[in-house]
Amino acid sequence: MTMTTRFKMLTASVSALGLFVSTCTWAQEIKSTDPVPALSLDVSNVTVSGLSSGGYMATQFHLAHSSWVKGVGVLAAGPYFCAKGDITTALAQCVNKVEGNIDLSALSETALQYESAGKIDSLSHLKNAKVWLFHGTQDTRVIAEVSNLLHQQYASWTDTSNIKYINDKPMAHVFPTVSTGVNCMKAESPFIGNCDYDAAGDMLNHLIGGLNVPDKALSGKLHTIDQQKIAGSNAKTLASEGFVYVPESCAKGQACRAHISFHGCNQYADAVGDAYTTQTGINEWADDNNIVVLYPQTKKSLFMPLNPQGCWDWWGYSSSDYANKEGAQIKAVTQMLQSLSASVNQTNTDGVAND
Repeated sequence: MTMTTRFKMLTASVSALGLFVSTCTWAQEIKSTDPVPALSLDVSNVTVSGLSSGGYMATQFHLAHSSWVKGVGVLAAGPYFCAKGDITTALAQCVNKVEGNIDLSALSETALQYESAGKIDSLSHLKNAKVWLFHGTQDTRVIAEVSNLLHQQYASWTDTSNIKYINDKPMAHVFPTVSTGVNCMKAESPFIGNCDYDAAGDMLNHLIGGLNVPDKALSGKLHTIDQQKIAGSNAKTLASEGFVYVPESCAKGQACRAHISFHGCNQYADAVGDAYTTQTGINEWADDNNIVVLYPQTKKSLFMPLNPQGCWDWWGYSSSDYANKEGAQIKAVTQMLQSLSASVNQTNTDGVAND
């Protein structure tokens, strides 16, 4: 087999992992000329979420920093370390099929090994975490069995009263919204679904609770950040620009929460414009509840490390440490969060100020 043939086969496999087939390119301008204002962020009580590959990354980020990431929302993704650092395993067991049995105890053993080595925070932090999981009944890109395994895994770590699993709604592989996006029954770009269901609101109310119902007007702005400048070599597999939604109250210095939202494959800005950063409904809830939202961005790559669909790394294309604190993408996003805070609390961030 020639090197060219091997490369084509690898490209096809990684493309299959993308879960999405992009059908259009969105050309909306999403850059803001205004610099991100100085912010007073509570970085000791952060929440994260993500769709598909972003869902896998949200779980990885949660376990890496569970001492200060207190809640996670995952749409259409499987258990932690499902791919075991191998693209073949990822394709065979973690997306649209499950060949053979997935040994959850073995996956959790990896987490224990990482914990022992100091590569993730103590798993004891997960007991009181808030966990919100979603899987649409019409989702064939990531099948129910895969999402169910994530639910089982979190149930072994977290007080089950803190877990909410929505798995009875007839929706495809999309981020569901009340009235924005494509046909809810079709997994089409930009994978924001008009589903008459407020996934963002349901998720954030479970993770944080006591939120004000948003009005129709947005006070804040979507700002551009330089991911490469902030994270340096850790951002090698990421796009040049990331985005941050800042409510007006936070821009004026009010103490605010932080939420990190990870897009799915082919949902990065070069593929869908501002669709993911503006249409999920997260900004509306953030705007009226003093929440700053960080939207880190990947990029596609047709060279090694191969990532033609712009996915977050959940199978090891960036390094063998992709799922723990030593992973470059996890380090980069942590540095981005740190850069947003005007006064980082050294005691409560367990690495936010030191990564």
